[in-house]
Amino acid sequence: MIRLTNIQKSFGKQAVLKGIDLSVEKGEVVVILGPSGSGKTTLLRCVNLLERPQNGEVAIGDFTVSCKHPSKRDILTLRRKTAMVFQHYNLFKHKTALENVMEGLVIAQKVPKEEARERSLQVLEKVGLAAKADAYPSQLSGGQQQRVGIARALALNPEVILFDEPTSALDPELVGEVLSVIRKIAREGITMIVVTHEMSFAREVSNRVVFMDEGVIVEEGKPEDIFSRPQEERTKQFLRRITPEWSYVI
Repeated sequence: MIRLTNIQKSFGKQAVLKGIDLSVEKGEVVVILGPSGSGKTTLLRCVNLLERPQNGEVAIGDFTVSCKHPSKRDILTLRRKTAMVFQHYNLFKHKTALENVMEGLVIAQKVPKEEARERSLQVLEKVGLAAKADAYPSQLSGGQQQRVGIARALALNPEVILFDEPTSALDPELVGEVLSVIRKIAREGITMIVVTHEMSFAREVSNRVVFMDEGVIVEEGKPEDIFSRPQEERTKQFLRRITPEWSYVI
């Protein structure tokens, strides 16, 4: 369903992505792990061309874009197939939760306002925030703001949702409510690519774990294999640092 081919991205002279190949099947939940600076967020942002690779191809379904010279129309078409949940929520501060969710439907998809309102209320209900529809971001906790961000993504009915460290900006006591919502939508078969440091979430929810380091995919596989039987030394070192309770098995 999603295919990245030979994705290369540099910032100046620094190569950040070194010819990445990655495929994600429909309904699959793929978690990307790696140390800071490994290229995982850059890779995620290349899926919808928020970051423009210097080389490679991105395909979603039967639509393929060459990253070297994409047209504005191709970029727009690709982005309409995706939705993104950002680390820092990216909500409009002067709009209510409901208006934030409606925005993409009305502006980008040209959905009539009444239909957009109905769809937005439905997804706010799904993330447990129907009662907060008229609240502004300043009146919401960080966890609630992120759930609005998830509702905004769901409302667009995308082919894939991209999550960029959706809990890293949250206070520890708020992480659980956001992960609970992501677990819920994962069970509904929505295709997701998630960059996260939440190891228990990756182990429990993902169909596949991809470990990146220094701009390449070092290892990928089922979560039980990556966490319990990693094959590559770099993967083992990362897991020892970040999950000491599992160090005895690797």
